[in-house]
Amino acid sequence: MDALSEVLRAARLSGGIFLRAEFSEPWCLTSTIQASDCSAHLGPTDHVILYHYVVEGELTVQIADEDPAKFHPGQAVIFARNDRHNLSGREPAEAVPALDLARVPAPGELMEIEHGGGGAATRIVCGFLGGQGLAGNPLLSSLPAAIRYDTSTARSGPLVRTSLEFAANEVADGRPGTDAMLARISEMLFVEAVRAYVEDLPKDLGGWMEALRDRSVSKAIALIHRQPEEPWTVERLGRAVGASRSTLTDKFTRYLDCAPAEYLTKHRMMLAARELTSGNASIMTIAEQIGYGSEAAFSRAFKRFYGVSPSAWTGD
Repeated sequence: MDALSEVLRAARLSGGIFLRAEFSEPWCLTSTIQASDCSAHLGPTDHVILYHYVVEGELTVQIADEDPAKFHPGQAVIFARNDRHNLSGREPAEAVPALDLARVPAPGELMEIEHGGGGAATRIVCGFLGGQGLAGNPLLSSLPAAIRYDTSTARSGPLVRTSLEFAANEVADGRPGTDAMLARISEMLFVEAVRAYVEDLPKDLGGWMEALRDRSVSKAIALIHRQPEEPWTVERLGRAVGASRSTLTDKFTRYLDCAPAEYLTKHRMMLAARELTSGNASIMTIAEQIGYGSEAAFSRAFKRFYGVSPSAWTGD
């Protein structure tokens, strides 16, 4: 059982639009994509993850006061928290907002950007994923502002590279059904980039990422995320993952700074808040989905966690 897969599944990330960009030296732009900018393509979403994959040329990425990082063909940069950033080539140029450059697509078409002074070319493909209620998602909270994914060194690199470059050609040709195919590729790239990032982390780092690499804790996390409605206790989780109650509690406390029961409650409350915000289910239905036997018990737990009742959360 894969804890990373279960956490990603719980996040309900969905791939959305692709954008094809062609730049020529000198050039520079500022990316400040918001969830509302993508709503027509991603549907209801309050969080956007985006990435840039270099097909040709050289891409320089800078976030706030961090040192700039260079990316070459076959490499991608993923922004899990959607931090504002600048993209540029080798030569200095004044930054222009990316949305001011994007060509508004006709129905069935994808976004495009062409910008620059006519010099050496850089060609990139950008992908977007959306999600709702991700503020407390442990994975996104633990990731750095930017992740580098190199298809020349990653285990899954050849597959991802072939898929992305095929996608770039599909975008250029404007073939029917391209957007649906590109959505799946966006999801695949994000998952593979996160997997590669976790695998490359140093040992004994601690925190949530280290918990993913501990066999018993990872299995327990996966169970909680896959079956939040189950009446999990530390004893029951321990039996399921082959660890004693004390060992499992010690590991959760060491890696996650909370006991298994507290982690379960946090996850249940995050799911409840997301469902309440979407308005697609009644309070009683949500209570049952996350393991509460009555609406009253769920409402008490929700108010203890968030400080307001479920009905107040939804504005009813």
